Amino acid sequence: MRKILTVLAAFAVACSPGQENDLKLWYDEPAEHWVEALPVGNGRLGAMVFGGTSSERIQLNEETVWAGQPNSNANPDIEPGALEEIRQLIFQGKYRAAQDMVDRKIFFPTNHGMSYQTVGDLLLDFPGHDAATGYRRELDIANALTSVFYEVDGVQYAREVFSSLADDVLVMKISASRKGAISFKASFSTPQNAEIAVEDGELVLRGTTSSQEGLEGKVRFTAKARICPTGGMIEVCDASLAVKNADEALIYVDIATNFVRYDDISADPEGRLEERMEDLGSKSYSAMRKAHIGAYREYFDRVSLDLGTSPAAARTTDVRVKEFAQGDDPQLVELYFQFGRYLLICSSQPGGQPANLQGIWADGLNPAWDSKYTTNINVEMNYWPAEITALEECHEPMIRLVKEVAQEQGRAAAAMYDARGWTMHHNTDIWRATWPIDRAQSGMWMTGGAWMCRHLWEHYLYTGDKEFLRKVYPTMLGAAKFFSQTMVKEPNNGWLIVAPSVSPENSPKGGVPLN
Repeated sequence: MRKILTVLAAFAVACSPGQENDLKLWYDEPAEHWVEALPVGNGRLGAMVFGGTSSERIQLNEETVWAGQPNSNANPDIEPGALEEIRQLIFQGKYRAAQDMVDRKIFFPTNHGMSYQTVGDLLLDFPGHDAATGYRRELDIANALTSVFYEVDGVQYAREVFSSLADDVLVMKISASRKGAISFKASFSTPQNAEIAVEDGELVLRGTTSSQEGLEGKVRFTAKARICPTGGMIEVCDASLAVKNADEALIYVDIATNFVRYDDISADPEGRLEERMEDLGSKSYSAMRKAHIGAYREYFDRVSLDLGTSPAAARTTDVRVKEFAQGDDPQLVELYFQFGRYLLICSSQPGGQPANLQGIWADGLNPAWDSKYTTNINVEMNYWPAEITALEECHEPMIRLVKEVAQEQGRAAAAMYDARGWTMHHNTDIWRATWPIDRAQSGMWMTGGAWMCRHLWEHYLYTGDKEFLRKVYPTMLGAAKFFSQTMVKEPNNGWLIVAPSVSPENSPKGGVPLN
């Protein structure tokens, strides 16, 4: 199957010369809200670029910056026989009583899973750039670059940002059409419990993630920003750096944590940063840019789509989205399709964490739904493009999560269901939480193991990799064993069913309201 996809992808690219030049999200004003900023990422290191003129905000994420610490959120006081009692209430149509019993006897875990969190922001202040003209910001999804262009007092300014897939660091270039025209102040800001300083000419932010639901935050992280101007000078101003009258400036940002895996946080953030940033001075910007684009396009260029174009393609992306239902804009569908592939490439790289509810991009300490792994549909949706659009390597982090959860859920299955094997409920986090969370009407969902195993099987169907199948077979067998021991006969028809199990979008007939 992969060979067929490769041939089709090559044919599509050959039939669409130069199409990548049209694959840009672009706007004629800076982002005002976080959701309007443009995302860059290399799987591990993510940023949202706002594109301001006088004040730029680069919101920063690192994939392992989560609240809490390694833990189990299992209910230590589950009552034997509770499940059978709940099933009988369901079979009698007493759904409210069954729901209340689940909440009372099954739930009340030690926590409901931890939150994915921001590291903070890199802030750049450009004096005198309030009255900019000719503004444009864009995200080039064919090359994984975001750019800002504008003019002030006859000088053209440009900023380009990418999160390098080759060098594993965030890179920004600030340039101008006139020498000595670049002056700005750089600083860090964060809502985390952290200290900010200038050390050895670099901006440094050190912090520890927050506690949540009584579980102490123990993920330690360090962020560093190194500024390398050409011409001009650089000064230290308390906890910030000021660049004055430079011809151009390069900024490198990296973040490291003490996270090793879901049950180990023994790494040294400082050592990791030193190793990754050690050789940055020996590489030119053009070489790093070329290496990043090459690494990115190894994935992106496998599939192309050409639906034609129309005059609507000349408008800004926000206008195109607003007018799409009433107009003719087939190229926006192509852009949307490829933007989905872009986001998966940038938030799920082999060896890293899988894309969470918001990929790797989340603002603040309490993002929506904690930005966890919502496994009753959202994680699956993230990975729908993985195999069918030839991004099979990007599937690896999710597949690894399934195997890790299976190890932890084996204990939960035994404690909660008195069953062998494993299953997954509707949420997990970086610590591979295993217990059902939230409340009965959304969290009492015991079929996640089957849904997750479908992704393992899809990977095999598309790759034909029998060695992979041999490795994941025990995980799939464990999910099957769980259902073979927990499914029960429905009394009226004798059907073999899963109970209790609910969907928050599908209440029982005539039964329990969602609120």
